[in-house]
Amino acid sequence: MRQNVFLYLSRMLLACGGMASQMLLAQQVGDTLGPYPTEQQIQVDFLSHYYEQDGNHSAVTGGLGTEELTDMGGGIHVIIPLDSIARLELSSTLNHYTSASTDNIDSYVSSASRKDNRAYIHVGYGQEHQSSGWSIGASGSFESDYLSSSISGSWYHASSDGLSRLSLAWSLFLDTWLVIFPEELRAPGLVSVPTNRRRSFQFSCSWTQPLSPRLRMSATIEPGLQQGLLSTPFHRVYFLNDPLPGIEQLPGWRLKLPIGIRANYSLTAWMVSRMFYRFYWDSFGILGHTISLELPVKPGPFWAIYPFYRFHWQREAKWFREYGQHARTDQYVTSDFDLSGFFSHKLGAGLSLYPIYGIARWRMSSVRIGMWEQLDIRYARYLRSDGLNANSFSLGLKMRF
Repeated sequence: MRQNVFLYLSRMLLACGGMASQMLLAQQVGDTLGPYPTEQQIQVDFLSHYYEQDGNHSAVTGGLGTEELTDMGGGIHVIIPLDSIARLELSSTLNHYTSASTDNIDSYVSSASRKDNRAYIHVGYGQEHQSSGWSIGASGSFESDYLSSSISGSWYHASSDGLSRLSLAWSLFLDTWLVIFPEELRAPGLVSVPTNRRRSFQFSCSWTQPLSPRLRMSATIEPGLQQGLLSTPFHRVYFLNDPLPGIEQLPGWRLKLPIGIRANYSLTAWMVSRMFYRFYWDSFGILGHTISLELPVKPGPFWAIYPFYRFHWQREAKWFREYGQHARTDQYVTSDFDLSGFFSHKLGAGLSLYPIYGIARWRMSSVRIGMWEQLDIRYARYLRSDGLNANSFSLGLKMRF
């Protein structure tokens, strides 16, 4: 069964979210205008990841119990030029995870909730002109207890010299849950939820501007609104002096407001400092600050190493309490430590290889050559103050045909 959807997506990003951006290192260590090929070639990116975690604050068992989980999967992203300005994008991923935490939805070990698969597919179309571009897309994903569909769009306009850029993007998610309660609460009348649907809308606006030949900065604001089932029905909550648990209950809407500032500074010809700060606020009462630093180093002209570090601090949600601390009369209750107050560290490193003639080349026809263009390897270690820890490994291959 599915973990909290936001935690699950964050784990996916932890495992492979940084890989796509690192592929731009094939051109230069600094930023580029966009990820789309300039030649009339099909670009194919293969991504794979492995993620493992452990901890002792499972929301499934009320804030106590194992959080052991492993997730592995792979995906493919294809960009097909249709003409000199238009492109078609196709993406697909498949993940398999096993979770000792969700296994405790039922009282017997190795139940159906211990493992699950997630499939995702995306289709998009876009155009890029001399100084502007736009795209639209549709996506879908599903698990045994969860179905999601989405539509999205983006637009950008760059200055005549290509250095400054305004970007706008939006997405709408339509999610449906198969509502599953903990085993001991399935009798009629014990617990209920008002709906099994969720709607999420997110908008993004960013501006990129060079401030000097060495310094380039960008600012992004990403307001979002969610409505519907925002709690996870199989998350237990335990109350003061009451052995019978209830389920997590959260408001039916949530407003989010992240604001980010990014600065890339060229320290030398072979080292760039990438700095990022994000402020986060939402209507659940969570307040967060994130600071990250990445130092891509180019020891040679065709490869780069990029060590990175991220620190995050957040204030707990209004309705979070630890195991057994809620009152039965509380309207909203959760013991999910993702909504608690904590600080975390993520550190790791990656390696990119991008020889000028590719890692490997092969002739596909008398006029067409295929090339394995780039290889990316990345490792990250995640440590949280409540004891949660995780390791992730990811691998990316970039090819053109």
